[in-house]
Amino acid sequence: MPQTLPAGLDLGWPPPPYQAPVAPVVAENGVRHFDGVTYATTPGYRPRLLDVHVPASDGPVPAVIWIHGGAWLDGDRRNPPPTVPVDLLHGAALRAGLALVSIDYRHSLEAPFPAQLHDVKAAIRYVRQFADTFGIDPERIGVWGESAGGHLAALAGLTRPDGPAGEALEGSVGVRDGHTAVRAVVDWYGVSEIASLLSHPLPSGPPGQEFPNPFTALLGGAPAEQPELARTASPVTYVEGATPPPFLLIHGTADKLVPYSQSEVLAEALRSAGGEVTLQPVDGADHIFLGAPDVTPIVTASVAFLARHLGA
Repeated sequence: MPQTLPAGLDLGWPPPPYQAPVAPVVAENGVRHFDGVTYATTPGYRPRLLDVHVPASDGPVPAVIWIHGGAWLDGDRRNPPPTVPVDLLHGAALRAGLALVSIDYRHSLEAPFPAQLHDVKAAIRYVRQFADTFGIDPERIGVWGESAGGHLAALAGLTRPDGPAGEALEGSVGVRDGHTAVRAVVDWYGVSEIASLLSHPLPSGPPGQEFPNPFTALLGGAPAEQPELARTASPVTYVEGATPPPFLLIHGTADKLVPYSQSEVLAEALRSAGGEVTLQPVDGADHIFLGAPDVTPIVTASVAFLARHLGA
């Protein structure tokens, strides 16, 4: 017996490289949750997903896009670093009147740089495309990342179509229309200049588990053999001649994985370019703020910075 399609169902081909958000789950406190939304697809790769949490509000709210860490090799949107409880991160943002958008992106052994930045920019375009559905103000978007995510947040804040790398770093995955400018950046202990880290010793992985060199994996080959690509993947490359958004850099002074000097270099470059930048050291803390007596003030300072610059 012939089968007919339901009225209004369009099976056009090819399908769009993303999915429109569906109705949210609304919590008792009025927070709307859009979970597991596909913001970009690429044949041969897992779909890139994001979660959107929007506080109860009478009108559109500003949003911050959270970018997880994991040496570009690991991690996912649902898990902050183990030193930062999920409830603390989400709760602080929502109480401040910020929507929180947590995103996945392609890991470096799935696809080398700039695939990760292309995904971040696709997520920004997606949020703008569906801002009315989410209840988000499309012109009040910031980015916030830790470690590898901090590096990608800095790149998202500094790269632009008319910059040194031009359209090559914008990408064409997911929603293809719309700009990717952001109004504020919070970067927790991210890499800012790759070349200076090549001689820095990396911690060994767990016993019996070989951990790939994160820079070689990110660039798809040894950084020393492709210095121009290492420069292209370094946020400091894009500061000169830019009009950077406000930056908050927070970094442990005893970070053995990404030295504190990485944030010092970026802060100095931003100041020289006339940008607004705050560098906040966490005395004696290692990577992911290990050794910090309390991460709550770090989270609240980050949220306060974003709320101020995004008008929450």
